[in-house]
Amino acid sequence: MNNGNAPLLEMRNIKKDFFGNQVLTDINLTVHEGEVVGLVGENGAGKSTLMRILFGADMIRETGGYGGEVLLNGQKVQFNSPFDAIEAGIGMVHQEFSLIPGFSTTENILLNREPVKKNLVSEVFGDRMNTLNRTMMDERAANAIEMMGVKVDRKMIISDMPVGHKQFTEIARELSKEQLKLLILDEPTAVLTEKEADALLESIRGMAKRGIAIIFITHRLQEIMAVCDKVVVMRDGYVVSEEASSNTSTAIITRQMVGRDVDQPASAASSDAEEKKDAPVILSVKRLWVDMPGETVRDVSLDVREGEILGIGGLAGQGKLGIPNGIMGLYPAGGTVVFEGKEIPLNSPRSCLDASFAFVSEDRRGVGLLLDESLEWNIAFPAMQIQNRFLKNYLGGLVKWRDEKAIKEVTDKYISELAIRCTSSKQKAKELSGGNQQKVCLAKAFALNPRMLFVSEPTRGIDVGAKALVLEALRRFNRENGVTVVIVSSELEELRSSCDRIAIVSGGRVAGVLPASSSVEELGELMLSQVI
Repeated sequence: MNNGNAPLLEMRNIKKDFFGNQVLTDINLTVHEGEVVGLVGENGAGKSTLMRILFGADMIRETGGYGGEVLLNGQKVQFNSPFDAIEAGIGMVHQEFSLIPGFSTTENILLNREPVKKNLVSEVFGDRMNTLNRTMMDERAANAIEMMGVKVDRKMIISDMPVGHKQFTEIARELSKEQLKLLILDEPTAVLTEKEADALLESIRGMAKRGIAIIFITHRLQEIMAVCDKVVVMRDGYVVSEEASSNTSTAIITRQMVGRDVDQPASAASSDAEEKKDAPVILSVKRLWVDMPGETVRDVSLDVREGEILGIGGLAGQGKLGIPNGIMGLYPAGGTVVFEGKEIPLNSPRSCLDASFAFVSEDRRGVGLLLDESLEWNIAFPAMQIQNRFLKNYLGGLVKWRDEKAIKEVTDKYISELAIRCTSSKQKAKELSGGNQQKVCLAKAFALNPRMLFVSEPTRGIDVGAKALVLEALRRFNRENGVTVVIVSSELEELRSSCDRIAIVSGGRVAGVLPASSSVEELGELMLSQVI
């Protein structure tokens, strides 16, 4: 990195407001060639908005533009669309996927940049009749994937992929662009296992050595310390700190992000776990198999005790995500599921809901939210539809109408309890940051007052301050309501801090169930025991 040259990127005095709400104030950011800059802050701090300005996102232009200026290699630039930014050598991997579901991995990686070859018809009628050079496409896709050091099936259709592989496809698409100078990664490891995340961090180091600059947005502060040259901390639309990573620590960054010390959650594997070890089995799963793309659930047998928080961990693709998706009827499944002594039919989402199950999916945008509806509608609608709650009866029940007061009350309750950052309960879900959308998914499940709650990747994309809050909300919901909770997570430390027991899934089966007080090494051995 040559500090004598003009910076690759300068953002000077950037300001932005949405409908009178100031979200960015006098932001200055400098990035040099080959530099890895960590950009951190709580959800709603303004990180994604700043990157959308840099990437020329339509929503910035459509909401009145921005103040300040952006310089690339010392020259002022104005990107009116993402295409302008791409042409200038800027790539961005968004927090939410932008892939075409019916296309393969290779087709998505080379989209709109496909190599073509001439044929007899195109020689006569022109280049529009050229055909795709599939061999070259496959080679370029393979090279981009290889740069990440992970295995992704180049022929797999995106709609059949697990979320981790979708994330790698997004990143590979950017790496395949020869003109790439600066890559923005917005929460790229949020859906990855520790092993996958390590591979991506190694890939980031490799890109930096080749001169590509990286702006790395993540809530996993240990990753910031491991790979970044510089850390920029944002809070409430301001830059509050800019330090070389060698001059700071995760504890300092956390205080700067939230303006306070964040207490790490105490391990739940204490006297509570001891009390629950003799509790009766409330859910018994026998010989479960699930046909979920990218997941292997072959033969899962598992007992869940009444009132406990059971964690399910394991490497990507080994089956952990498939278990709740199969039980809840989102993918074809077989085997036996017995709840409170009664068999629950598989492949029947309604039967699960009628049995007082609730599920917070890892795919919050695809399954979890009504993006164009208000927070009130998102949180109250499932309970309204399934349980006839939040309704007023007229004419002896012949006519039912929404109880707007009750709907607002329950929404405001969870906005407060989960610290959902929004303008009001009427705000649309799509307008929230990713982490706050995740909190809405949790609130929706809580509002169902379930007897059994499955939560998949509950803190995906949530910052360090909100993560502790969400995990505590799950523990409190379990404790105060007697709800049995099953948490599926890629983060072992999250499970160890929140659960009573942890089941490790490997090779499509439960490799073992250990107390949450077990060491990371013990749990890690189980994770690798039957890997396929």
